Amino acid sequence: MNILVTGGAGFIGSHVVDAYLERGHRVAVVDDLSTGSRDNLPEGAVFYHEDIRSGEIDRIVERERPDILNHHAAQASVPLSVTDPVRDADINLCGFLNLLESVVRHGVGKVIFISSGGAVYGDAEEYPTSEECPPRPLSPYAVAKYASEFYLGCYRHQHGLDFTVLRYANVYGPRQVPHGEAGVVSIFMDNLVNGRPSVMNHFPDDEAGMVRDYTYVGDVAEANVAALECGGGEVINIGTGEGTKTADLYQAVYEAARRMRSSTPDTLARPELRPARPGDIPRSCLQVGRADRVLDWRPGTVLENGLRKTLRWRLSQSY
Repeated sequence: MNILVTGGAGFIGSHVVDAYLERGHRVAVVDDLSTGSRDNLPEGAVFYHEDIRSGEIDRIVERERPDILNHHAAQASVPLSVTDPVRDADINLCGFLNLLESVVRHGVGKVIFISSGGAVYGDAEEYPTSEECPPRPLSPYAVAKYASEFYLGCYRHQHGLDFTVLRYANVYGPRQVPHGEAGVVSIFMDNLVNGRPSVMNHFPDDEAGMVRDYTYVGDVAEANVAALECGGGEVINIGTGEGTKTADLYQAVYEAARRMRSSTPDTLARPELRPARPGDIPRSCLQVGRADRVLDWRPGTVLENGLRKTLRWRLSQSY
């Protein structure tokens, strides 16, 4: 297949590009490098340094003639979406519509759209949360993701464009850097490697922190491979089905660092507590039965092993 991956130089997108290339697909990447890096791009991928809102997108789609668009590019900061919802919508909605118009115009058959399980469901009534649970988006970022899912339904109805929506849990792993809208795993690891204290955000009634479903990036990439040929018209959670409190996550990262770096001081064994940020939700964990049934996909990496792989990669970096 010919596949166009937006955001393919980013943390998650680059792992997806790797997985596609390993299966023998031809892959082109569009990325503005605002958060991604050329260093993440594997050999064999065609690269376009471009913003998804640009008029050049149409020419790229026309030139590449992809069978599938895999859309990872996004403004991914929940707090930033709260402070600047117009910018968030410009990138995450207008940018996506720019892509949809191009793929319809040039006969692309399917879109794999990356949504957010934690953000879209919000403070869900069902826990762990299934795809049947009514979304309650509580941030502009979440609203844009959910609205994009509706646009896909509209384009399927109007133009016959197939799609699969993957609602990610909290993804972690190699190439996730502790800058910008980074995941807490990479932030904790970077602080421990550099001997700095960490901060843990929490709600007043629980000093153990928020609950999240931490999913290893290699497993997520495999879900994107499965979605190439399965899951047409489906919305599918991608997670582990197991929630972890932030305090327990920090302890697991700390213990992994102690085993791999004997110099990790005892003074870093506890993070500093701070209030939850705007847009934060107390808990998020996803049921993944539909992914098993529809994609024949299951998470294969337990948290301890994933943290060890991630820390090994982090120790190999010089930043």
